[in-house]
Amino acid sequence: MTPKKVTWLELFYDLLFVAAVSKASHVLVHVEHGVIPFEYLAKFVLIFIPIWWAWAGQTLFMNRFGQDIIKHRIYLILQLFFALIMTASLSVEFDQYYISFLVGYAGLRSMTALQYLSVHQKEHGHNQATARYLGTYFWVGIAISCTSLFFDSWLRYTVLYAGIIADIMVPIVGRRILKKTPVNTHHLLERFALFTLILLGESVISILAVLQSSVWTWHSVVFAAITFVLILAIWWQYFDNVEKKVDKTKQTAGQAIIYGHLFIFLAMSMLAASIQLLFLEQLNNLFILTFMYGSVVLYFFSTTFVFHKFRDKEQQLELYHLVFLVGLLGVLFAVNLLFDVPNYLIVGGLALFFIIYAKVTT
Repeated sequence: MTPKKVTWLELFYDLLFVAAVSKASHVLVHVEHGVIPFEYLAKFVLIFIPIWWAWAGQTLFMNRFGQDIIKHRIYLILQLFFALIMTASLSVEFDQYYISFLVGYAGLRSMTALQYLSVHQKEHGHNQATARYLGTYFWVGIAISCTSLFFDSWLRYTVLYAGIIADIMVPIVGRRILKKTPVNTHHLLERFALFTLILLGESVISILAVLQSSVWTWHSVVFAAITFVLILAIWWQYFDNVEKKVDKTKQTAGQAIIYGHLFIFLAMSMLAASIQLLFLEQLNNLFILTFMYGSVVLYFFSTTFVFHKFRDKEQQLELYHLVFLVGLLGVLFAVNLLFDVPNYLIVGGLALFFIIYAKVTT
């Protein structure tokens, strides 16, 4: 398979989603009585999913049909406008920004659906069937979400997310069709890796927040330094797998990459927020440990799921690898829970896990 080049406009498109991800992650720093209330955890997920899907939807179009031509540039520029509206509307006080959020999200998804319809007439065979299927059925979810305007209170949000879920399910339901026009795996992995890099940047911002939140002491400097080692270990594990250990010529519908990365992105956003919260010591010990280790477990299983399918058989993780790594996390969690461990050693334990995880998988 010929590698597909990521265009400069695609990279510019990513910049607006940097701001969107940052606003979503900021929801997690709301603390009450030593915990993050369930309301804010739920809002974080509900805000994050439309961001991921709007970005992934356009990425998939560019992967299969995108070209660096004027027509496709115009569509992408229009999407940038709607992405700006959606990003500006992201807030925990969702009611007052509801209409502008809906305009931004529906505008983004409508542009993608129109793109599919615009190319299907020029395509042939399986490509034409794929473009027609996606360009037709994406409107179902968009229409459902737009009807939320006719409802109030919790019904409005139920209908909105019913439409988003229907939208997300379209490629899964049509997998039989999409498999006949496989994605460009090299391009798709590169695009998702670039978004992963954005989320690693959120963890770096958390280090800066730590250093700026108080007068520099040996404690804050050591915490920041060990956290930086943790981020480097995550980078090592993820990007060495993408670069060296996966078969980019494998032809699939790409759904393991697409949907698996939702959980990778959620985990990395949670981990970035937990770094700052751990240093500020605003959460009770059980909650912060559960939240932090929960995000690592989510990341571990998600990356294992995504990369397993694209590894050569002799390089796939065995059951004993999984048992060892999960067991290591369990031991580290138990030690931190039973003993009064300084926060920099908690981070150090996670850094050790990711170093071992990187070594085992790369």
